[in-house]
Amino acid sequence: MKVLPARLEWGDTYWDDPEGGRILLHPVLPTVVYPRLMRPRTGWHGLGLLESPDVVDLWVQEEKDEAESPGVNLSHSLISGGAFAIFLDELTLIEDVNGGRFPDPEPRRIHRNAVRHERPVFFIEPTADDELWGEHLTNEAKAASHWRKLLGLISLGGKWRKRVKKNIFEAQKPPKGVSANFGSASVLSATWWDLSEWIIGPDVAHARNQRYGCRLRGALSTLRKQFGDDAVLLVPLYLPHRNAMLSVLESLPDTEEITSYAGPSDDTEEE
Repeated sequence: MKVLPARLEWGDTYWDDPEGGRILLHPVLPTVVYPRLMRPRTGWHGLGLLESPDVVDLWVQEEKDEAESPGVNLSHSLISGGAFAIFLDELTLIEDVNGGRFPDPEPRRIHRNAVRHERPVFFIEPTADDELWGEHLTNEAKAASHWRKLLGLISLGGKWRKRVKKNIFEAQKPPKGVSANFGSASVLSATWWDLSEWIIGPDVAHARNQRYGCRLRGALSTLRKQFGDDAVLLVPLYLPHRNAMLSVLESLPDTEEITSYAGPSDDTEEE
């Protein structure tokens, strides 16, 4: 069993599939622009996004909105309320951390890189017509709408403060050359993630992760057909989610066949 890194430890983590190939888990922070020092520095052959294909249309729309009215997506998110609004409100106050940016900077940057260089992109979240995934979404909705959870949302501010105090002790020093304030941003990210997972509950969250694990192994299996045991699947995911996914992969979930998607090229991508 692979020893898990500290929950908020920085840096990419490899998982070696016994069938061949590797999955590179690249932890990111929501809406935060990563400096070059924190971007993947090793080669990869395909991209796995823990999203459905619809996310690309969302990203494109957010880019159009930002071009017309800079900051509009942040403003909408702040007034929408909930844990994510609290996260953004506090994140944007941290110096030397470029946060509150839309579309989500690091996943979008890597996606554009993959498309530009014609690397296969795998959308790990199933589409709405997937029957099993539809059942999962129903379970998420039921868990989130339970009266205990709805009642708990009334004291969301108090829950946020308690989680922040707990997560402060899990903060890790960022890589050399990166502002220490990224540690504070990681604490806020973990707090938002904890409250998001609390809403749906551990059983539903584990079922989601298990399905993701099956499809990640399926994506890697597809890459192996072309690149053999050297195949590397890059997976950007939120830092506090990294260890849960690593644990699922270590349990060797069944491989689910999944096809890749290649969209139109984008010549504006930076390396």
